[in-house]
Amino acid sequence: MADHQEGIPEAVLRNTALVQDLADVAKDSALLHGVLMRTEETPNSSELVSYAPFTLFPSAVPRAVFEQAVEVQTHYNLLVDRISQNQAFLEQALSGTIAVDDFTARLFSIYRHVLQEGPAQSVVVGLNRSDYMLDQSADGGVALKQVEINTIAASFGGLASRTPALHRHVLRVAGRLEDSRRILDNNPSAGLAAALAKAWELYGSQRAVVMFLVEDVQRNIYDHRYVENELWSRKVPVIRRRFEDVSRTGSLDQDRRLLVDGKEVAVVYFRNGYMPQNYTEQSWDARLLMERSQAVKVPDISTHLAGTKKVQQELALPGVLESFFPGEPQVAAQVRATFAGLYTLDPGAEGDRTVEMALANPDQFVLKPQREGGGNNLYGEEICRVLEGVKQSSERTAYILMDKIRPRPLHNILLRRGAELRLSTCLSELGMFGAYVRQGSDMLMNECVGHLLRTKSSEHADGGVAAGVAVLDNPLLV
Repeated sequence: MADHQEGIPEAVLRNTALVQDLADVAKDSALLHGVLMRTEETPNSSELVSYAPFTLFPSAVPRAVFEQAVEVQTHYNLLVDRISQNQAFLEQALSGTIAVDDFTARLFSIYRHVLQEGPAQSVVVGLNRSDYMLDQSADGGVALKQVEINTIAASFGGLASRTPALHRHVLRVAGRLEDSRRILDNNPSAGLAAALAKAWELYGSQRAVVMFLVEDVQRNIYDHRYVENELWSRKVPVIRRRFEDVSRTGSLDQDRRLLVDGKEVAVVYFRNGYMPQNYTEQSWDARLLMERSQAVKVPDISTHLAGTKKVQQELALPGVLESFFPGEPQVAAQVRATFAGLYTLDPGAEGDRTVEMALANPDQFVLKPQREGGGNNLYGEEICRVLEGVKQSSERTAYILMDKIRPRPLHNILLRRGAELRLSTCLSELGMFGAYVRQGSDMLMNECVGHLLRTKSSEHADGGVAAGVAVLDNPLLV
């Protein structure tokens, strides 16, 4: 019975001969099931591909916290959408940040431009992913605590749709039939595509296309392709273009319809544009062009801003979250229960207290800039170095401070091309994919469409799969 509570037993993980055999089976199975990435050497060619990194075994996740994450996702969808419509809140929450963080300021100037001109499109789509870790309390219990919410380019919905079959097969070969039945079905790519297809339909032109706005380096193309193929199967035409393509061939007609390469664009799905290095001056112009257009933006600029770390920290202040759920105290309480401690670094007495608290105990916190994409957070000595440098200036407003979540380490074997097989002490992060579609004031779709488990060796403080640190995983509910 203990096995069932704890996931895969230690004896199995330490059985070297079994692990060696299973690793070969698992890598082949990953290729057979399409858990793929292009290689670092040839990131823009599919002539040579490899498996996306993954765990040999699924990792144990308590059923109660998994179900809590599923249940709260539709509330998070509503929260993001309500924030995106609240100009006064966004102005107030981000006023200090845009004074010192150029990237957020550029996004915000596009937001103001769009507001001034008036939106050309009443359809709003959110495809987000709320990420959590399981914080271990002193009494051995675990609590679901949100790391962040990604409102732009939330990735791995495609590959996460292929990993359940992979882990089921590995467990069957390992003789663990019961465990193989405990792996949940998961198909976020279908749910994400359903929201994009709905937006395309509401746009109302059979000729118009869904445009994936993609990066110059496209190692993770198969993750996109699963969503793309779901759209094609629904007879929704898809094109892939980069910022520079939009710069070169994009224009608006007199009705603000977006034309790229002569094709009318119904929906722009941003898989790029979340980091400063994604932009040149031409890219900023292209982003503004798209935001001003009639195309449905996924996300639009206000939804992008709703996902900033500063907004996350503001929501943690007493009464702020609750103001977005008037008359629904139980919903607000469900969302607030997932918040980790978040602290302001704004100028003033409270920000000063945060600085002192962080400098006194840096190992208890994470310092976060307003960035997505993994690998940006600061820990331990780095926190002290950065805060010592900015504590007397408004520059510190570019960051927020968050309690460090302390998940219980688990053992697993991480399979990565070229890496040796060894048992690693690991930490996992659970993500929930949310999809919503609103037209005017009517919410037409609001769902949790799937999950993502990523696992990394505990020696790495920060970083995701795309950053080369974490690997794909599956929850084994216990």
